[in-house]
Amino acid sequence: MSDLRDAAMTSKAWPFEEARQLLKRYEKGAPEKGYVLFETGYGPSGLPHIGTFGEVLRTTMIRRAFEVISDIPTRLICFSDDLDGMRKVPGNVPNRDALAEHLQKPLTSVPDPFGTHESFGAHNNAMLRRFLDTFGFDYEFISATEFYRSGQFDTVLLRAAERYDDVMKVMLKSLRDERRQTYSIFLPIHPETGRVLYVPIKHVDAAAGTITFDTEEGQEMTLPVTGGNVKLQWKPDFGARWAALDVDFEMYGKDHSTNTPIYDGICEILGGRRPEHFTYELFLDENGQKISKSSGNGISIDEWLTYASTESLSYFMYGKPKTAKRMYFDVIPKAVDEYHQQLRAYAGQDTAARLANPVWHIHNGAVPESRMVVPFSMLLNLASVAGAERKDQLWGFIQRYAPEASADTHPDMDLAVGHALRYYADFVKPAKVYRVPTALEREALEDLRDQLAHYEGPRDDEALQSVVYGVGRDRFDPLRDWFKALYEVLLGASQGPRFGGFIALYGVEETVQLIDDGLAGKFV
Repeated sequence: MSDLRDAAMTSKAWPFEEARQLLKRYEKGAPEKGYVLFETGYGPSGLPHIGTFGEVLRTTMIRRAFEVISDIPTRLICFSDDLDGMRKVPGNVPNRDALAEHLQKPLTSVPDPFGTHESFGAHNNAMLRRFLDTFGFDYEFISATEFYRSGQFDTVLLRAAERYDDVMKVMLKSLRDERRQTYSIFLPIHPETGRVLYVPIKHVDAAAGTITFDTEEGQEMTLPVTGGNVKLQWKPDFGARWAALDVDFEMYGKDHSTNTPIYDGICEILGGRRPEHFTYELFLDENGQKISKSSGNGISIDEWLTYASTESLSYFMYGKPKTAKRMYFDVIPKAVDEYHQQLRAYAGQDTAARLANPVWHIHNGAVPESRMVVPFSMLLNLASVAGAERKDQLWGFIQRYAPEASADTHPDMDLAVGHALRYYADFVKPAKVYRVPTALEREALEDLRDQLAHYEGPRDDEALQSVVYGVGRDRFDPLRDWFKALYEVLLGASQGPRFGGFIALYGVEETVQLIDDGLAGKFV
């Protein structure tokens, strides 16, 4: 363990860098509460999405890194803001008309349109917990409704009443003039209608712990700030929650970064210590636009898992979290293959290199062996030339290439075969565009066909790649034009696999026939 900890203390992997920064927080001694608290937040107005996965995954990676370098116990809380009022009826739920009368009520007071839980908030919380459990996250769940109504938030809410002017001063600096006239950090919840009210506060009585306001109908009303009778606006709620829970670490997207001084300031005014932060860049869709769960652009968790494993998604999430990245279907094959490349590399690495390898963080040090004997990108090309629609068709080629492999002994390979067939059918097949070869390309293809037709050497990747390389070396400058021609004429794509490996997998005789068909223009 000491060797691992020593290596972790100098590792440049970002989870260890963040963990070391967090450890400085307690270099004089462990926290009084006895543990370091990590938190992630969730807005349950909709179903969990890929951003939720990324936030919990990345926080977990930092938590596990912290546990390597410190003996202080840790906890991870997933906090659901389910006391928020329902501002609009979601477009993707049944019985939408029945929800309209419940606008502005807390999500935990809105009937469940699916009819399976006591409220819409409870339904979405259950979806969140099932979502997190499916991926094996270790967390504790807290409902904002329960947190407010049970009294766990009361001490900080009373402090917010006592220091109302100081908290308001922080908030008013960030608001436009017209918003300042009516803004209050407190949102009363009408005791009769149950609606969250966005109304000006006429008086805050710190000694009594109450607020006085006029309802939307003009009735003056006084409510205690405790016991779930009011909730905080979302920005004050962020900082107040940090103070109430004594949160040590929370990450959030770049779109929150301008609010960090607000969150920190309110946390400190309310008697807390601001946590360590990690701000990550947002994901972009295929057009370079920010992914939004409301607009539905980009790719969802379910869509990714239709075409690739959870581990490949974790690998994608690990890479460069402070850099904006396109997250669309076309990144999946590369993520799958790079994940397995890292798995294969891990076995031969020393401790420092292992801690810098993404798979250590994906698997918390218990890294499995890759059983992926054929790259995912190669499976896609194989499905393309073979016109495969069933697993057994691809397995026929795979077992000729790797006789020891089977669906039973190589389950990750079998899973990838199924993923590849779906990906090929949905993305590769519709986009295939073949062309006829130029005169120079035809000459080279005929030479390659003839050499393969009379080939008696080893049928492995390297030997066959040398044949392909030799044919193009004296004809093409740059040489990549030769490989581009192979892909476009024979595979209908501008990019493709290492061609020697493709021949070894597909078969020498089958490749000869493929070249003949390409030369005859049968694909165009």
